Amino acid sequence: MADKGKKLRDLIAKGEHFIAGDTFSAITGRIAEHVGFPAAYLGGHACSAFHYAVPDNGVFSQVEQIEQASRIANVIDIPLIADADTLGETVADAYHFTRRYIQQGIAGFHVEDERNPKHSKHVNGLWSIADQQARIDAARRAQRDSGQDFVIIARCDELYTSEMGGGGTGSMDEAIKRGHAYMEAGADVLFYPPRPDDVPALVKALGSKYPISTMGFSAPGTAFNMHTGGWAVAAVNHLKMARELMETGQVTGAFPDFPEKFELIGQPLLDGLIEEWAAKTGRPTRPNHAP
Repeated sequence: MADKGKKLRDLIAKGEHFIAGDTFSAITGRIAEHVGFPAAYLGGHACSAFHYAVPDNGVFSQVEQIEQASRIANVIDIPLIADADTLGETVADAYHFTRRYIQQGIAGFHVEDERNPKHSKHVNGLWSIADQQARIDAARRAQRDSGQDFVIIARCDELYTSEMGGGGTGSMDEAIKRGHAYMEAGADVLFYPPRPDDVPALVKALGSKYPISTMGFSAPGTAFNMHTGGWAVAAVNHLKMARELMETGQVTGAFPDFPEKFELIGQPLLDGLIEEWAAKTGRPTRPNHAP
């Protein structure tokens, strides 16, 4: 298996801003690669909602995220970044899950510092700096022990305040302090959700020394943007289609085809193998394949 972590690290090292294309399934991973994105991104909320119909508030597990991330990573050649939430409860969890991500061909992840249960009605706050450094250190140890490269993005939620549904207090000074500490512990990139207007101050304070990523928007001085949200577009369109079918008994433009469909699912290759087998063994073939 190609070292996807090295691919991602080399991409960041080029110093050219890029977008990690939104993906939430194997087919959307193929689409991200097909249209030319140099990397792909799987969000936790995207995965939990689309595949398991549960919120991303701590109930969604790393085992479930790794399961879906592996399906995406193993059908694309570009590196995949995954949302690893808090990497479990302990440093042993952090080590174990990092090892699992690497084994499945994921190139990197972001790990956050909000206490579990995260993004919920519970006012929880953030892990201490020392605790989060220990998680990052455990993840880095897992990477070194694996013998493969792996990019660790430290997500700091200090600017994601309780009023917004996060665990931070909103202190820019604390956010910068945590950024330095997380990089010292072994992180490769810093990520601060959720607002674009916080980014210039972070870039000024940290950007000359450390790569900074964003989510859902691109900003000057940042290394890359991890884009997400496509699952909601898919869900809204399916809801619209389902309502129309229920109300009228039919769907306008139902079962649409598109030129890239067969290429994206690898049908020419697999049909070709079947056709070769049939020809070699004297079996009949036909000019078309089933849709």
